[in-house]
Amino acid sequence: MAKSTISTIPKNKETIKRANVAKGVITLTKQIPQILEEVKKLLLIFINEKQLRGDSISETFICEKALEIYDDLVKKTPGTSTSAFVFKASRGWFENFKNRSGIHNVVRHGEGASSDKEGAEKFVAKFSELMMKEGYALQQVFNADETGLFWKKMPKRTYITKEEKALPRHKPMKDRLTLLLCGNASGDFKVKPLLVYHSDNPRVFKRNNIMKSKLPIMWRVNSKAWVTRQFFVEWVHEVFAPSVKEYLQEKNLPIKCLILLDNAPAHPPGFEENLVEEFDFIRVQYLPPNTTPLLQPMDQQVISNFKKSYTKSLFRKCFEVTNDTRLTFKEFWKNHFHILNCIHLIDNAWNQVTYRIMN
Repeated sequence: MAKSTISTIPKNKETIKRANVAKGVITLTKQIPQILEEVKKLLLIFINEKQLRGDSISETFICEKALEIYDDLVKKTPGTSTSAFVFKASRGWFENFKNRSGIHNVVRHGEGASSDKEGAEKFVAKFSELMMKEGYALQQVFNADETGLFWKKMPKRTYITKEEKALPRHKPMKDRLTLLLCGNASGDFKVKPLLVYHSDNPRVFKRNNIMKSKLPIMWRVNSKAWVTRQFFVEWVHEVFAPSVKEYLQEKNLPIKCLILLDNAPAHPPGFEENLVEEFDFIRVQYLPPNTTPLLQPMDQQVISNFKKSYTKSLFRKCFEVTNDTRLTFKEFWKNHFHILNCIHLIDNAWNQVTYRIMN
């Protein structure tokens, strides 16, 4: 600091000591008018009320409300001086407000806005009653959910994305697969995922003589990479039921389980009635319509954390290859990063979903 700057600090001692500093502020450049502190407090109350009602609010909406509160305070507070200060509720103000107050951006999907809260509350009570009545332990209660994965897609605003666009006749961002992920409520058992892809026998499988049955996922093929009813039933018979039965035996638990599903087309109603006798210990409970965004356990950060781990592993793979070899990123991305790499990254990311997150 310049000597002149330091000398002004003792001169403004009393003003600095009187400053009402917001949480998180480490640099005091000028005192924030008290009226803005009132705006912040009233705005947070308004945001909390909207949140409790489940309403969506945008940055523009918040800024407009801040201006309205400010103008109202100026009118209602006699002697308020604003001659040396103009409040515009600018983008910079919003960023500072967001950092100081701790609010954050949340993406609300279309189905979330129309969720049946009352129906969800009733189901929770009913579900709890069922668990108590039937004596299910948390280890015996499972949830499964599908999710799409653009397995070569990188986050926006990266050097990789720009370089990727320059690759001729190559559209990796659009290469999509679908996963079915499943685990139990205690968080200590994750079932082998179902993966549906659009190619039956990719070149890398042929080159490496891959046995699909040995992969860490169950491999199925559909031209649109969708999970169908047939695939779901096959996954239950070949993967879910045998592995859950073995897990329950190892834990010395009664051989019975409950799997919670939404009403996706791939989940056939009443399919438990068609299970082979060996797997008749499985009971299915379906979520009520329009409650999936509120109740689906896998949507409560399990899938999002899995995808974060996948992307992190993907970045690490890119770095290691381009750092330890003479390959350029273009060469690696186009000719060396294939669906088999993707499967290994999926397995790694699924294993990294912790007990705590699942629970």
